[in-house]
Amino acid sequence: MQLNHKYTMQISRLTIDKLGIRMYDRVSAVLAELIANAYDADAETVTINLPFGEYLAKKVEGKIKDQGYEIVIEDDGSGMTAEEVNNYYLKVGYDRRSKRGELTSKHNRLVMGRKGIGKLAPFGICHEVEIISAGGDPTDNGYIVSNLVLDLEDMLEEKVDESGNIMPYNPKPGRYDGTYKESSGTKLILRHFDRRRVPRGEDLHRQLAARFGISRDDWSVWLEDSLRGNSSIELGTLKIDVMDGTRISVNNRPVKYENRELEVSGWVAYAKDPYKDEVMAGVRIYARGKIVAQTRDFDIKTGFTGEFKMRSYLTGEIHAEWLDKDEDFIRTDRQDIIWNSDLGVPLRDWGQELLRELAAKAETSTRRRIWDIFLEESQLKRQLKERFPDDNAMRVSILKAARLLVPNMDRGSVKNRKYIKRIIDFAYAVGPHRDLLKTLDDIASLEHGTTDVILSLFEKARLVEIYSLGQVAQERVEVIKRLRKLATNPSTVENALQQLIERAPWILHPDWTPLSYNKSLSTTRENFQSWYYGQYKKEIVTSAVDDSTKRPDFIMINYEGLLEVVEIKRPHHKLKDDEFNRAFDYFQAVRKFVEETTTSEGVQFSKARLTIVCDGLALGTRTLELKNRMQTDLDLIHKSWIGLLEATTTRHEDFLQKVRELQGRSPESTEIE
Repeated sequence: MQLNHKYTMQISRLTIDKLGIRMYDRVSAVLAELIANAYDADAETVTINLPFGEYLAKKVEGKIKDQGYEIVIEDDGSGMTAEEVNNYYLKVGYDRRSKRGELTSKHNRLVMGRKGIGKLAPFGICHEVEIISAGGDPTDNGYIVSNLVLDLEDMLEEKVDESGNIMPYNPKPGRYDGTYKESSGTKLILRHFDRRRVPRGEDLHRQLAARFGISRDDWSVWLEDSLRGNSSIELGTLKIDVMDGTRISVNNRPVKYENRELEVSGWVAYAKDPYKDEVMAGVRIYARGKIVAQTRDFDIKTGFTGEFKMRSYLTGEIHAEWLDKDEDFIRTDRQDIIWNSDLGVPLRDWGQELLRELAAKAETSTRRRIWDIFLEESQLKRQLKERFPDDNAMRVSILKAARLLVPNMDRGSVKNRKYIKRIIDFAYAVGPHRDLLKTLDDIASLEHGTTDVILSLFEKARLVEIYSLGQVAQERVEVIKRLRKLATNPSTVENALQQLIERAPWILHPDWTPLSYNKSLSTTRENFQSWYYGQYKKEIVTSAVDDSTKRPDFIMINYEGLLEVVEIKRPHHKLKDDEFNRAFDYFQAVRKFVEETTTSEGVQFSKARLTIVCDGLALGTRTLELKNRMQTDLDLIHKSWIGLLEATTTRHEDFLQKVRELQGRSPESTEIE
């Protein structure tokens, strides 16, 4: 009975589900597979017509409703006859290279496809694929057309014959089947979509460009917007601006494997600006012109120079054709290398050594780039010229002070207007002081130094020093006084203490300074709150300062790369099991958030920690065991209000004493009460 069917596919329904629907669920991933098939068919031009920036289907009253769009992929390759459709296209798992050679017949291209599963990719986003392919030898009428329609629901419906054997799937011929076409080539039409979004033209181009590392005179791909006829983009290579002085070529750096040297080509560098999306992040590794892996670190361990900047701004592309000579080195979905394989291990070691060199090399360039951004955003040079038009020494002095402070900033803070102002204010205060002390030292070393000049300079330097330290001292004296008042009053509400610590994190960390404050923390708070709602469908508040009308669930501060959950209870209150468990759950959520987003938009946090401030514990045995285990692992700090007050006062006493001496006051005159 099956002999009457023109087209036949022998495949298990499980294979369709695992290798088609599950593996390819993004429009760009599907198109990448279909473009690769056209490349292997010796196509010179591929045209893709689809609606830029649109959802292919929408959810209406809980049901997916198709929008009526089509995605059309057309090439001018060799095409297929009906016999070739059956023997090759409908034979899933067919290894083209083993049967038809490593090179294409016309252009001698290295064949990209290997495992014959890319043809199932469209079913990750749609339910119907129509193939119209003209191939074979030309006739007087042209090339004969094979036209068939694959329907996902029919493919997934397993039918058995009278003997209980699973029957093959037979695609239906289309209306053009058996007709003729002047030129060879293949057209695929995708219809009846799941709820998937086509990226905007620019984004789609970037995603596809990241997947292919080929550039040939006999090969071009065009993306056309089906909704806007005049919008057309030619697929090129991925363009990433790299930071000056960071690019390292790997063309003469082979990977050593046993007694061989395996050739690689390409480069690695730091991106000049944060990534626009994930496809630009890290190093892309290609074999035969198609991406096989994307890595941010080659599985490198922590603790090397420039680690965090490297993980945030690393970019590059590496070509290693030998990775695709043995199928065991690349995963089935061809989206990553099997790193523990024979060739994966030496490539990983090679990459780690390369990244250590890049991280050390890029430190200077990174600082220079951040300084350039700061000058552009702050317009500090223009300000100084207007304020000190005839005092070049003063301008240079203040610029030097700012430059000492800026390089350690992250790129989120360096564009924040309030944070920029704080840096400039500090530079104005410290800059003249540094310059005057240096000049004083230079003049004092001269044999004929003028006493009047020395005294005058000393007085100026002293005034600047008193001004700089005095401002900080006055602020801290007032905060400690308020802390003492609040911490010793049982009627104090938690919100007052939350606001105080959020505004003055040095209460918890005495060596904290305004310069260690990462202003992008406010953005991180907002991102975490959005992330938390997406995870748990619950709104939370993590700041007592940003919105005083809402009661925070906890406050969030940062200290030296640490994102800290601070749970505060009123004075004399003993922490109970439910309160500890709630704080612990928030801490777990923050830790998960840090692990998932540690390199996003220039924000860097290496770890999360829970700090609880309360005057006592009323915990059950199991909760107490969890607390003790967390303290052992340094994930938890517990402080009492009195202990915190005394520790803060003691740690600041030396500083306050020095300020009092500079101001010419007795130690008793500014005692903290």
